[in-house]
Amino acid sequence: MVKSKYNVIGIMSGTSLDGIDLIYATFYFSKTWHFEIFCAETMAYNNAWKHVLKDLISFDSEELLQVDTKYTIYLSEVINNFIYKNGIKRIDAVCSHGHTAWHQPDKGLTYQIGNLPQIADLLNETVVCDFRVQDVELGGQGAPLVPIGDKLLFSEYDFCLNLGGFANISSDFDGARIAYDICPVNIVLNKYVKRLGFDYDDKGHIASTGTVHEGLLDKLNDLDFYKAAYPKSLGLEWVDKNIFPLVDSFQLEVKDILKTFVEHVAIQISSEINKKNNVSVLVTGGGVYNDYVTNRLMHHSNNHITIPSKSIIEFKEALIFGFLGVLKLRNEVNCLQSVTGAKQNHSSGKMYHPKK
Repeated sequence: MVKSKYNVIGIMSGTSLDGIDLIYATFYFSKTWHFEIFCAETMAYNNAWKHVLKDLISFDSEELLQVDTKYTIYLSEVINNFIYKNGIKRIDAVCSHGHTAWHQPDKGLTYQIGNLPQIADLLNETVVCDFRVQDVELGGQGAPLVPIGDKLLFSEYDFCLNLGGFANISSDFDGARIAYDICPVNIVLNKYVKRLGFDYDDKGHIASTGTVHEGLLDKLNDLDFYKAAYPKSLGLEWVDKNIFPLVDSFQLEVKDILKTFVEHVAIQISSEINKKNNVSVLVTGGGVYNDYVTNRLMHHSNNHITIPSKSIIEFKEALIFGFLGVLKLRNEVNCLQSVTGAKQNHSSGKMYHPKK
């Protein structure tokens, strides 16, 4: 029976390797969708898991399956601890993105670890997960997946922009929801600031002390991806091939790399949000805390940029993966053809039930 109220746990692990985001929320439908977040936290990865996860694209199929099994068990332990610690009793489903190992939709490949069927037994809960695979099978990019949540949960904003490992955006154009990846963000900034012994550039202080290298900036802005029409998405493979070798070829100081790349990010994002005038932009994701990034973005755009509450900044993607699971439970569309380029709208994700 289709219900009007669902209690779910949403889980997201992003490419920036900040950790596993978990939320417990209620979604309820009354003419439109509404939500309430009851608790949320990020479980940081230890160094061992960070080391494994950053090298997933180099693993062969057999090695990856072994990691997948270990990660599924680890993820279930993290979720069970979250449930126990917060005294969560009522759960309609645990809805998880998993962690991306491969994402090459042009080759029909996408693989998220942590989505093996055994996770339902380990949690003793219904699990909805692995949302990308079906879309890629239908000829889509398998990403971004969040825009259906942007449309149904945050409709008061003209643009929803996420600043994470990558920047992605969604908006309505001519009555259809359009969404796509814009450019890498933290996946690049965090890599280079690690050379100085930091996990991230706190508030962008280091970047703000650097100098923009115009030659590198021009070459970054001239990459073919930025000229391509949407739907389009990015993965670590693309960054490894196109960004890191280019940046390294200039042999710059870290502060200059950071400042130049922030300027690149601000230019690429502003070129998208400036396609509409006098509109509101909701900005979320860990990149929001980089004041230098947001300041440069505001410099390049005249539109109204809104930074919401901490729970939405940090957990919007986990929240929406919970919502994607709700839509799957209802057999309703949670993946939009206009966003991914798939052959049709569809209700994506795999559903596992614990063995009784």
